Amino acid sequence: MFGTESSLSMFLNTLTPKFYVALTGTSSLISGLILIFEWWYFRKYGTSFIEQVSVSHLRPLLGGVDNNSSNNSNSSNGDSDSNRQSVSECKVWRNPLNLFRGAEYNRYTWVTGREPLTYYDMNLSAQDHQTFFTCDSDHLRPADAIMQKAWRERNPQARISAAHEALEINEIRSRVEVPLIASSTIWEIKLLPKCATAYILLAEEEATTIAEAEKLFKQALKAGDGCYRRSQQLQHHGSQYEAQHRRDTNVLVYIKRRLAMCARRLGRTREAVKMMRDLMKEFPLLSMFNIHENLLEALLELQAYADVQAVLAKYDDISLPKSATICYTAALLKARAVSDKFSPEAASRRGLSTAEMNAVEAIHRAVEFNPHVPKYLLEMKSLILPPEHILKRGDSEAIAYAFFHLAHWKRVEGALNLLHCTWEGTFRMIPYPLEKGHLFYPYPVCTETADRELLPSFHEVSVYPKKELPFFILFTAGLCSFTAMLALLTHQFPELMGVFAKANPESVPMSVKIGSVRGKHHARSPSQLDFCQLLVFIQEQSQVWQLVSCYVQLQSISQPLGSSALKHVTDPS
Repeated sequence: MFGTESSLSMFLNTLTPKFYVALTGTSSLISGLILIFEWWYFRKYGTSFIEQVSVSHLRPLLGGVDNNSSNNSNSSNGDSDSNRQSVSECKVWRNPLNLFRGAEYNRYTWVTGREPLTYYDMNLSAQDHQTFFTCDSDHLRPADAIMQKAWRERNPQARISAAHEALEINEIRSRVEVPLIASSTIWEIKLLPKCATAYILLAEEEATTIAEAEKLFKQALKAGDGCYRRSQQLQHHGSQYEAQHRRDTNVLVYIKRRLAMCARRLGRTREAVKMMRDLMKEFPLLSMFNIHENLLEALLELQAYADVQAVLAKYDDISLPKSATICYTAALLKARAVSDKFSPEAASRRGLSTAEMNAVEAIHRAVEFNPHVPKYLLEMKSLILPPEHILKRGDSEAIAYAFFHLAHWKRVEGALNLLHCTWEGTFRMIPYPLEKGHLFYPYPVCTETADRELLPSFHEVSVYPKKELPFFILFTAGLCSFTAMLALLTHQFPELMGVFAKANPESVPMSVKIGSVRGKHHARSPSQLDFCQLLVFIQEQSQVWQLVSCYVQLQSISQPLGSSALKHVTDPS
């Protein structure tokens, strides 16, 4: 024992206050570096690095794997179901209300110098065009072969040049060796059918106004309608003709839908509604274009609320996929019935009527489906041009909806006021939206990552639910600040800090041991020994806080594992 105390005394005698100041400063620096790394990791990935590593490495050691085969089977089935749901929830959809690149997106770039579309978004559009507008037999027709390459081009000018080249090929006359009269030498001179997809590309990307785009789409309609009728007659002659007919059908539907959108942009709303209704009757099975959402927006512009309700009755069905347009349009119609007379003060005194309760429930349903929309409708966040693709329940869908429907909400008197008073009440019904929903599936966790790829970098992506700072970031920040402050005070006022440590011996558990060493070995000066007491106290307090943080973390890890695992962690033995 005496040898141990003697060696401890010799070790303490060799240390100076500068060493302890340097030690405290070094620990503060290390804590600061950890804090910076934790903050960067949290901002990029949305989780704490220390927490993630602790969960992934400590959970198996604490008995997180259940050996029961039946439980494993049930959990695997549940995981597969949740994975399937996650895939469906995080699927990227084409925006049914997407703008025109040449006439709208490019004009925004010319004015502001900003790119409204991301590379990921445009790449998805290129994949859509290859899926809708190409087939395996395109190499048999020179113009279609050129367009098949054009859809894969990254450079817009190269795509436009390829479209012009495809149209020039069709201007060349060819002699078709089919006699008009049997045993006759008279031959029919035909023009090759014009390439409808080339006109589509020029209307989308080269036209600088909606009127120019409409003219090109009308030319595309003439060419596409002829190809559709020919392939319709030959579709049963083989799989190759069937693929051509499917491609020609997609081309025709796309052209008619974009023509209806041109009419809507140019103020001919009734004409646009008629074109959309005819298109939905002619091709009822092509739901991938979501034409009913274009129809709903046009009907709201006409204030034909009865027709809007009829469309909702058909598409707001439990078996059909939902969208922000469906949910928020239903909420708007319910709010329209009561919003003009709604008053928060009167409602708090007399309670909500049946109609008001229905409107509030419809708003809660819509907010649960997409919680980002109210901030744009209430103009709490600035709008940007909507992307060409959206993620349902995500920020991209909220932007696409609010961009076209904000005017419809403003037109209904009191609707935005009712939304402002009631939308935040939704979150009280779903305190843990990532784990359990109320009327819909739990909110998908993948929306933030996908939206960051779909939306431009100058837009601040809306995140739901709002992420709180992890415990380790707060703890590291506090520890870093505390040690830095002590190092600074000790360096500036060593005598005062020594007096402070000597005046509080009961708060320094090691003071008794150091006091006994000082009683036996008087080589150290009192000021140096008091300073040592202070630094030992700081070290012990830091160790205590580290143990507390580890205990809290282990508790959070062990909570879903059961009481046996928690007992294993907290058992003193």
